[in-house]
Amino acid sequence: MDQPEHTDVVVIGLGPGGEYAAGALAEAGLHVTGVESRLVGGECPYYGCVPSKMMIRAGNLIAETRRVPGMAGTSTVTPDWSPVALRIREEATDDWNDKVAADRFTGKGGHLVRGRAKITGAAEVTVSAAEGTRVFRARQGIVINTGTDPAIPPVQGLAGTPYWTNRDIVQAEQVPESMIVLGGGAIGAELAQVFARFGTAVTVVEALPRLLSFEEPEASALIERIFSAEGIRVCTEAPAERVSHNGARFTVHLGLSTLMAERLLVSTGRRVDLAALGVAAVGLDETARVIPTDGWMRAAEGVWAIGDVTGKGAFTHMSMYQADIAVRDILGQGGEPADYRAVPRVTFTDPEVGSVGLTEEQARAAGLRVRTGTTQVPYSARGWIHKAGNDGFIKVVEDADRSVLVGATSAGPYGGEVLSALQVAVRAEVPVATLRNMPYAYPTFYRAIEDALAKLGSS
Repeated sequence: MDQPEHTDVVVIGLGPGGEYAAGALAEAGLHVTGVESRLVGGECPYYGCVPSKMMIRAGNLIAETRRVPGMAGTSTVTPDWSPVALRIREEATDDWNDKVAADRFTGKGGHLVRGRAKITGAAEVTVSAAEGTRVFRARQGIVINTGTDPAIPPVQGLAGTPYWTNRDIVQAEQVPESMIVLGGGAIGAELAQVFARFGTAVTVVEALPRLLSFEEPEASALIERIFSAEGIRVCTEAPAERVSHNGARFTVHLGLSTLMAERLLVSTGRRVDLAALGVAAVGLDETARVIPTDGWMRAAEGVWAIGDVTGKGAFTHMSMYQADIAVRDILGQGGEPADYRAVPRVTFTDPEVGSVGLTEEQARAAGLRVRTGTTQVPYSARGWIHKAGNDGFIKVVEDADRSVLVGATSAGPYGGEVLSALQVAVRAEVPVATLRNMPYAYPTFYRAIEDALAKLGSS
């Protein structure tokens, strides 16, 4: 057996939350071993949030240019993907090189080990590294931040074809002539719109009855209408039955219909492999889809879990939030435990769809007496002024018995920014009477919140 190396804390996975936790613990004086099998920094800066939002920014610029006629003169735009690809390669990812992030971690006193980690006992982590197997014994504990991988559905013929996932599409050097997107969630919807704006003929295939199925139905209807107007074909309640590739094009069979395209993007969710991580060695269920934790992110004795693997939202902001809590617990600093009543999420389509807390359906399922209020952004003063590209709405969900908001959706221009006021209202349980007894700056997009509150109806 390999001679064990002793450390205070082993952090498995240096995504945003893992890197933060490892760095903070190292700066606090602990001997921290960070284990990463891919790139330090995780999915977000290299394959997710950052490069995809650069793509979205570029697509939105094209859309805004096309909105000039009738508002500010005439305009023409010729989409060119090359500056987008160059910006992602040079500015976002350093050509998918993590030296800056790795140096940032080691500069704080952390010890970086590259390899695949597996928990092999209480306080023990075994790493399969290029230089061989290394065993680490953690005096204070293990932090799990392994993130998730793209979930590939068991569609006949799909395996072995050159389909794209998010990790491939952000490295595209040119846009395809046509593309099928399997999955109409946030990632699929965002990337479908980006590529359509750069000239790709896009079809989105969703097995469920609507796009963005985790959002309010009004948000799904809005995005489906916008997609239709932009020439994006949407096929809902259409599970893929079979996929083939002839060396040049994909064919996707949907039962009664068949689609063909140059590229296929698979965006059907995320998965985690807890068995490969070895969680059974610390008494956790290796067949589970997530690792349950308490409010301090404790998953087992001497084990903390943060990020996607906890099932509380596959968001960078969630991983960072949980990392701070775990760090405080490990260092004995106290503070507040995790509170998930007001977790925000934003789908960066155009219009953006921001939401927080419970949807109307979720609130009713929880047994609450619900009232809702909805207003349309185009009918607000700022929406009317904005005119071109002003589609959107604000919807608030109230627990009528307590007279507080338990959820809200802000869809429209800067919908994710407008969401901030609604998040505070939900998290702080601000009484609706208080929210209505305050001035909202005119003419702003967020002022439409006032109108949505005024429209709260009977349950």
